[in-house]
Amino acid sequence: MPTVFLEGQYRFFFYAGDKDEPIHVYVERDDKTAKFWISPTRLHHSRGFRQPERSRIRKLI
Repeated sequence: MPTVFLEGQYRFFFYAGDKDEPIHVYVERDDKTAKFWISPTRLHHSRGFRQPERSRIRKLI
């Protein structure tokens, strides 16, 4: 899982095997994860992140 960038406590990464999907990025912090589509930037799914934090992550993307 190559890391795209690190920002504070967040790690942004992708899975090389994720094909046949729109461009997206995963983010993790501690035991929380989320997947965001890139263009337009929108949340696909999240596990553990609350809404304010998801908004902050979306702005980082």
